[in-house]
Amino acid sequence: MKPFDYRRAQDVSGAVALLSADPQAAFLGGGTNLVDHLRLGVVAPGLLVDVSRLPLDRIEPLEDGGVRVGATVRNSDLAADPLIRERYPVLSQALLAGASGQLRNLATTGGNLLQRTRCVYFQDVSTPCNKRAPGSGCAALHGYQRYHAILGGSPECVATHPSDMAVAMAALDARVLVRGPGGERGLALTDLHRLPGDEPWRDTVLAHAELITAVDLPPLPAGARTRYRKVRDRASYAFALVSVAAVLVVRDGRVDDVRIALGGVAPKPWRAVVAERALRGGPATEANFRRAAEAELAAARPLDGNAFKVPLARNTLVATLRELAGGTPR
Repeated sequence: MKPFDYRRAQDVSGAVALLSADPQAAFLGGGTNLVDHLRLGVVAPGLLVDVSRLPLDRIEPLEDGGVRVGATVRNSDLAADPLIRERYPVLSQALLAGASGQLRNLATTGGNLLQRTRCVYFQDVSTPCNKRAPGSGCAALHGYQRYHAILGGSPECVATHPSDMAVAMAALDARVLVRGPGGERGLALTDLHRLPGDEPWRDTVLAHAELITAVDLPPLPAGARTRYRKVRDRASYAFALVSVAAVLVVRDGRVDDVRIALGGVAPKPWRAVVAERALRGGPATEANFRRAAEAELAAARPLDGNAFKVPLARNTLVATLRELAGGTPR
């Protein structure tokens, strides 16, 4: 590990100012991702600005019936919060499906959204990786591919985004609040992360020194049922091969509203807009769920080592919607 300076931010403005003054600086939250990368030599910032003690650790109801989650709220606290469990069980389920209890006790909301891929080639500095070393190539294209993308990848990068929480928030139409040198702004969570294209080293649309301060969750429609389903190689502490976060409203046997996000299949939480369009207004039947899933996955471009993800994603999505259509509210 290379030496670096450490500063503890006293307030949000101070944190932004410290990063603004140093292009090699980085924010430090819970450290569950960044510290690993420091040890592995994946990154080497000259300055770490600790934002974990900023007063952004509250979960608050909003006047419109939604909820604001501060960026330093720990994953374990968010999963256990009564308001979240009552209004957004899909989010609690996703958080509990991610990592271990020890890591959830450290990981923060903002840090979870900004965690980088767990691609084995990204984390191995002896191999080429365009995300880590632009222009060096992508070892995954001809290597181990089980965990890689079937949607949204490019010839430059096929790594997947690892977050469970972000998938649930994408399905919930969450909005991210950011403070930076230019002031405050908000953006849809689905717009936060980038597809790799020909710039795979850019994970998000955030500029240097922009800090996530909170995430707003809008109220769900009346009668909504939600579910997070994760398929993985082992029962705990494993990243998703495929995951589904779904919000479904059925009235008189027809899909009145639906929101779907997929994890483990793309470089960002994948909002399944094609499937949503195919489902809205149609019958809430397994046959229709299957047709919508197939329409969404028509764009899939699997690699030799992960073609199994296409039927796995289809079947997981169908099973999740079937459960919600036949279940009780929420």
